[in-house]
Amino acid sequence: MTGKHIVVIGAGYAGLSAAAGIGRGPDRVTLVAPEQRFGHRVRQHEIAAGHRVARPEIAHVLRGRRVVHRATRAVELDLAAREVRTEDGERIGYDTLVYALGSRTAWGGVPGAAEHAYSAERAEELRRRLAGDPGTGTLAVVGGGATGIELATELAEAYPARRVRLVAAGQVGGWLSERGRAHVLTVLGRLGVRVDEHRRVTAVSADGLTCEDGDVPAEVVVWAASMEPHPLAADSGLAVNARGRALVDDHLRSRSHPEVYVVGDAAAVEVPGIGELRMACATAAPQGRYLAKLLTGRTGKPFSYRYATQCLSLGRGEALVQLIHGDDSVRPRVLTGVAGRLVKAGIVKGLPLSLR
Repeated sequence: MTGKHIVVIGAGYAGLSAAAGIGRGPDRVTLVAPEQRFGHRVRQHEIAAGHRVARPEIAHVLRGRRVVHRATRAVELDLAAREVRTEDGERIGYDTLVYALGSRTAWGGVPGAAEHAYSAERAEELRRRLAGDPGTGTLAVVGGGATGIELATELAEAYPARRVRLVAAGQVGGWLSERGRAHVLTVLGRLGVRVDEHRRVTAVSADGLTCEDGDVPAEVVVWAASMEPHPLAADSGLAVNARGRALVDDHLRSRSHPEVYVVGDAAAVEVPGIGELRMACATAAPQGRYLAKLLTGRTGKPFSYRYATQCLSLGRGEALVQLIHGDDSVRPRVLTGVAGRLVKAGIVKGLPLSLR
């Protein structure tokens, strides 16, 4: 591929690892992403709670690589002309496009949610709000998945004067093993978090939540219900599935546009024996590293993947490491306490290093 121009859009776990790896090869690489620092999304709950989080500069990650970073946002793709159009009016042509815009918080069409709730992407705004008004009122976190659990535990520990409620449409941690879910509920109880399960939120206002079975008054609402892929793939004409994730083959190439590769949360990656991989940094970063090897001629094999663990932060002093089978089904065993905390910390701190 010598002399070709490869454009990567998105600098998350998949995009940045792909750009850094492709930059080892002979081709010209342009990374299009507005950030100057790596976002490290799995640590947003720590930022919201006011903790310092190491976020390396993108320039540092790309140091010594044949990559030019355009610090701007991709707003349109002209797939016929093979151009990326940016918010500042630039048109960047490509021979090969790597689409890695990932996912974002889904509001689910709930009235008032986007206007009155803080998503994980707004962690810094939430930190300022809570630091400026510590208060003793109620803080409601919506969502019983990993992000909701991590936010509820971290915020309850950081702001003990507040009443924290975790509101979920189903079970909190329902995908975990029996031991794992029991540990999560124990830690939530220890931190004083009130857990409201099987309560579907139908509206959000300045006064809190409206649920199908009544209201949950709250001064601050944090929304962590689910994620959705960035809509630019579908809007641009890439073939996508019903959830908006781009359809790719076993080499992560778009099924509708062979000059486009899609990695990370934006891609509907099917792996034999597993099915469609879930949205997670644990699946995104390996896709970026694989694609870098593929496009620099270091492999020609199809992408393969097996799950190993799922980790949850439960405040500063606790964590849960849920052991899972390669097909993503849970094992009974979990790691908690010091062992869980050390494993979780090692994985999280090692992620930025793995990008290079």
